[in-house]
Amino acid sequence: MAAQRARTVVVTGGSAGVGRAVALAFGRRGWNVGVIARGEAGVEATVREIRSAGGEARGVVADVADAEAMRDAARIVARAFGGIDVWINNAMATVYAPVQETTPAEFARVTAVTYLGQVHGTLAALEQMRRQDRGTVVLVGSALAYRSIPLQSAYCAAKAAVRGFADSLRSELLHDGSRVRLTMVQLPAVDTPQFDWARSRLPRRPQPVPPIFTPEAVAERIVEAALAAPRELWIGTPAWKAILGTMAAPGLVDRYLARHGYDGEMSDEPARPDRPDNLDAPVDRERDHGARGRFGDRAIGRVVAADPRSLRAGLAGAGLALVAGAAWLAARRRDRPS
Repeated sequence: MAAQRARTVVVTGGSAGVGRAVALAFGRRGWNVGVIARGEAGVEATVREIRSAGGEARGVVADVADAEAMRDAARIVARAFGGIDVWINNAMATVYAPVQETTPAEFARVTAVTYLGQVHGTLAALEQMRRQDRGTVVLVGSALAYRSIPLQSAYCAAKAAVRGFADSLRSELLHDGSRVRLTMVQLPAVDTPQFDWARSRLPRRPQPVPPIFTPEAVAERIVEAALAAPRELWIGTPAWKAILGTMAAPGLVDRYLARHGYDGEMSDEPARPDRPDNLDAPVDRERDHGARGRFGDRAIGRVVAADPRSLRAGLAGAGLALVAGAAWLAARRRDRPS
């Protein structure tokens, strides 16, 4: 009997940040890992790190905004390892600027990477997975897919678009009786290099809105989602609060962000206007930047995650308990002798 092949995962944006941590987390578990990103140095370093951790890896230098490049990358990895079991759409790009200071070309580029990149990756994965009639596609979202914040309109809109795409595709897979699974993870703020290479017109250096988590902690929850495939997984209590808060009182959250959102996205350090950014070209073409950013002293190394169905059930239960308690108190008052 032929030996069963090791399982294979593909991670887009796998050369740095959360994607790098996810790729390594799978590698430590003995998976074959396809690493897709634009930066050659980052891709090569990630492949070496995965192999050192006990996994096997194949790197492909490609831009997720190029649909044909994604199809080619999927075919390369599938041929190398005999198939694809999990595909994780992680690549992203953003611009820090008010809406009126963000150019049409910048909106288009962020959309092409952060939204269409996930579409292109999913289509490439489905080409392989439909043939097998199995596999899991993970769409990496953010609390910002539900609750947009100021100064990142292009990014927030792209993440919201990913949610819409996921809902449509999920229904189609169910209609077709497909065994391909689809899950979306909503992330909190993470300590990654993106805050040093994202395009920015802010007067101070960008930062993730605290509290901040390590990419390795978040990566473990993404692996959990890839294996269990819940409809969605909300990672970190800050993400829960942002999503549920905007569902409950969107106008209140609008006003809160108008007052506090700007400062929350900027550190105390002045901007460095001459630094390179990665919107149109990678900054890790020749230098590897690793998974972590510059916020290690503030990053939390553990993070909880929840299927929103359990959160909603808990909230509904708490609401019913409050109603029952209020009814009981009212009945007690009525029954008291005057």
